[in-house]
Formats: sequence, C-alpha cells, structure tokens
Amino acid sequence: MNRENNTSLLYRYFFFSWLFRDVDSGDRLERSAAWRYNQAHSHWLLIYLKRWVVLTLFVFAAAALSSLVFAGHWICIPFFLMFSVAIPVSSVIVVAWLGLQLLPGP
Repeated sequence: MNRENNTSLLYRYFFFSWLFRDVDSGDRLERSAAWRYNQAHSHWLLIYLKRWVVLTLFVFAAAALSSLVFAGHWICIPFFLMFSVAIPVSSVIVVAWLGLQLLPGP
C-alpha cells in the first residue's frame, strides 16, 4: 500500500487544485467533459472554504492575543502574515465556486 507523507496530506487538506481537471487543454469535447467534472466536484470548495475560514479566525485570534500579551512585539508578525494570506485564498475559493455554479461551460 502506497502511503502519502504528511506534507502531501497537509497540502491536500488546505489546497484544492489536485481535485479539479484542466479546462484549457484538449479539444472541445474534452474541455466540456472537464467542465462538467469540475462542476460536479464544486461542492468540495465549500468544505475548503470552511477550513480556510476557521484557519483565518484562529490565526487572527492568535495574532490579536499575541499582540496584546506581548505589546506589539515581533512575535505577532507571523500570525498577521498568515492572516493576510488566508483572506485572499478564501476569496479565490468563493470566486471559483461562484464561477463553477453560475458561468456557462466552454
């Protein structure tokens, strides 16, 4: 049995690109099939969004708490940095989900 390492599992837990197919390659029939496949799997994006929102809230709470406890010391910087990355990732997930739900296929 082929076991994945922890880094790969962590990547798959937070990033969803491995789950979807490329719609830009192949002929029209293959692109259409990939679009339908991606639409059928778009419900997973909501689960990824929930993970990122929970991570965003946790990181922001840790940043705010460390900022208060350490009076704005450099220790809070990594938490605020992770927070500033989590917001755009959540936005990308929302846009991808809306695109798969509302846009017509190729």
